[in-house]
Amino acid sequence: MAVTSSQPQPDSATGTDSAHRPERATRTGGPAPEHAPVTTRTSTVATVLVIALPLVVACAVLGMTITGAFTANQQLESAGDVVQFGLVAARGVHDGLAALTIGLLIVAAFALPAQKADHRQMSSVQHRAARWAAVSGSIWFLAAVVGIVLTGANTLGVPLTSPVFARNFLLFAFQVEIGQSLVVSAVAALIATVLAALATRATTLAFATVAALFALLPLALSGHAAGSLEHANAVNSLAVHLVGVCVWAGGLVAVVLLRTRMKGATGRVVARYSTLAGWAFGAVAFSGIVNAQLRLTGPLDLFTTPYGWLITTKATILVLLGVAGVVQRRKLVPGLLRAPTDRRLFVRFALAEIVFMAVAIGVSVAVSRSQPPIPQTPETGADTRSGLIGYAYPPVQTMQTYLSQWHIDWMWLALALVGAGWYLWSVRKLRQRGDSWPVGRTIAWLLGCAVFIWTTSGGPAVYGMIHFSSHMVQHMLLMMFVPLPLVLGGPVLLALRTLPVRNDGSRGAREWLMLFVHSRWMQFLGKPAVAGVIFAGSLVVFYFTPAFEYAMQSHEWHVVMVVHFVFSGYLFFWVFVGIDPGPARPQYPILIIALLATLAFHAFFGVAVMTSQSVYAIDWFHALGQTNDRALLDDQHVGGGVAWGASELPMVFVALLVVRNWVRSDERIAKRKDRQAERDGDAELHAYNERLSAMQRRD
Repeated sequence: MAVTSSQPQPDSATGTDSAHRPERATRTGGPAPEHAPVTTRTSTVATVLVIALPLVVACAVLGMTITGAFTANQQLESAGDVVQFGLVAARGVHDGLAALTIGLLIVAAFALPAQKADHRQMSSVQHRAARWAAVSGSIWFLAAVVGIVLTGANTLGVPLTSPVFARNFLLFAFQVEIGQSLVVSAVAALIATVLAALATRATTLAFATVAALFALLPLALSGHAAGSLEHANAVNSLAVHLVGVCVWAGGLVAVVLLRTRMKGATGRVVARYSTLAGWAFGAVAFSGIVNAQLRLTGPLDLFTTPYGWLITTKATILVLLGVAGVVQRRKLVPGLLRAPTDRRLFVRFALAEIVFMAVAIGVSVAVSRSQPPIPQTPETGADTRSGLIGYAYPPVQTMQTYLSQWHIDWMWLALALVGAGWYLWSVRKLRQRGDSWPVGRTIAWLLGCAVFIWTTSGGPAVYGMIHFSSHMVQHMLLMMFVPLPLVLGGPVLLALRTLPVRNDGSRGAREWLMLFVHSRWMQFLGKPAVAGVIFAGSLVVFYFTPAFEYAMQSHEWHVVMVVHFVFSGYLFFWVFVGIDPGPARPQYPILIIALLATLAFHAFFGVAVMTSQSVYAIDWFHALGQTNDRALLDDQHVGGGVAWGASELPMVFVALLVVRNWVRSDERIAKRKDRQAERDGDAELHAYNERLSAMQRRD
C-alpha cells in the first residue's frame, strides 16, 4: 500500500530484464552471487504467497472462535460441522482469490506497459498477468460456487446430504435474495475469468476488470448490511470496503508476482500501483469507519466486546499499512525509479505488507460472520416503517421539515466531496504552471456537487421514499439541476489538461478517458436523437413499468436509479452545451429542433402523470401505512405537475446557451473570413464575382 501523491510520476525509466541477468550488488558492497540470492528470494516470495491463503482461513476461524460465531450461528437443526467450517474456508479462499484476480487485472490494465509497436495489443507481461488472472479467477469462481452450496445448506439448517437441501437448493439460489446475490457475483466472476483468458487487447482487460469489480458488489447484500436499519449506508460502505481491499491487497500481490517480468518498468509500475493503493487506502479507511459506527454502540465496544476486538485489530493493521505506504512512496519508489532492477528492499517490504493484509482479510471474514453489538435485524426502531425505508421515519412533511431534514448517504456525500476536492486541486495545478481556468466553470461544478449532496442526503432523499411528489422532485434534481452545472464545469477538459501523460504505451486515467470520449460508443451516444431518447425515454420506462417500485423496495435498484438519472442528464446536456471534447456536434438548427422535441415530450410525460388514474408502486405506499388511494393519486398528480414545470427553467436556460453559442460561432466564422480576405485581397469574393460574370456571358 502507498499513499497517493500529487507529484506526477516519471515515465522514462529504462532497464534490462532482470529475469535473465544476475542481481545487482548488495548494499554492503561486494557483488552478489549470481544464482543463490535469486533462488533464496524467489523461494521466500513463493513461501509467503503460498501461506497467505491458509493464513486468511486460520485468522477467520480464530476470529469466529473468539466472537463465538460458530455457536451463535447454530440453529434448531444444525447444518453440521462440514458446512460451518467449510463455509469459512470457502469464504477465505473466495476473498483471497478475488483480491488476486482483481489485482492482476487492474495492474495489467492500468499500470503495465503495452506493446511498443502497437499500444492496443497486450505486451508479454500483460499477457502473463491476464493468464494468471484467468487461473486465479477460475479458483475464485469455484470457491463462489462452493460458497453458494454451503450457504444454502446453512440457511436451510440441514446437512448437504439431507433430502430437504436437494429439494430446496434451487429455490434458495434463485428466489432468496442472499442466494440471488451470490449467484450474480459468481456469474460476474466467471465473465471476468473468461475475458481474461481470451484477452489480446488492453481494452478487453479493462472490461474484465470492470466485471471482476462488479462481482464484489452483490456480496455487500449477503452480510449484516442486508438487514440493518441504516440499510443504504451499510450496504454502500461494505461495497466500497470490498473494492478498496481487493484493489489494495490484490494489486500489491500482482506487482510482486510480476516483478521479474517488468524489465525496466518496475519503478513506474510500482509508482502507479502506489497511486491506486492510496485511493484504495482512503476508501478502506472511510468505509471502515462508517461500518463500525453502524455496528457498535460506542467507542467502548472496541475494547469490551469480542466483535470490537476484531474491529480494533483491523484498524491497527490499517494504520500500520498506511505508515508503510508512506515509507514506500517516499523511500522505495524513488529508488526503484533510479534502479529498476534493484528490487530487494521493495520485495521485503511488500511481503511484510502481504502478511498483514492476509491477517486483515481473515479478520474481515470473521467480522462478516459474527454478530455485532447492534442487532442487524430487518426491522429495527420503534416504527416498523423505519425498517422499510432504512432510516428513522421522518416527521410530517412541511416546507420547514423538507428543508431541514437530513439523512446522510455517506457514499454519495464522499463522492461529491472527492469530486469537488479533485476539481479545486486540478484548477490550482493549472494556475501553478501559469494556465488559466474560468472561474465560472469552477462555480458551476461546485454548485452541481452541492445540489447533488442535498438531493441525495437532504429533504428530497428523506421524503422521496415516502411521497411520490417528493420523489419526483428528487428525480428532476438528479436529472436536470445536478447534471447541467456539472456539464458547464468541463471536468473532462480539466482532467485532460492536468492528468499525467503516459509515454510507454500503458493506459492511465488520461489515456482511458481519451479513448472513451473518442470511442464509437460516444459517437453513437453523442447524437442528439439518441441522447434525447435516453433522457426522455427513461421517464416512460421508469414510471410506466415496475422499475419505479423496484427502486423503492430494493437498494441496489435505487442506486442504479440515481446513477442512471445523473448520467442520462449529463449526456443530454453535454450534447447541447458541453465544453468537453468528444465527437463532433451537429449543426445548431438540429440542436434546437432536438431540444424542442425533448421539451415537448417531457411536457407530455408530465401531463400523462397528472391525468393518471392508477397509483404507481401502490404496494410500497400501502406497506408504509398510506392506504388512502385517493390521497396517493392526488399526490401523484402533484408529482406530474412537478415533472412538467421543473423542466421549463433548465430547458429554457439550455436553449439560450445554444443560441448564444450559435451566435458566437457565426461571429467567429465571420471574423475568420474577414482575416482571410485581408490576407488574400478578398480573393474569395473576386472568384465568386468571376463565376457570376462567366455565367452571364454564357447566357
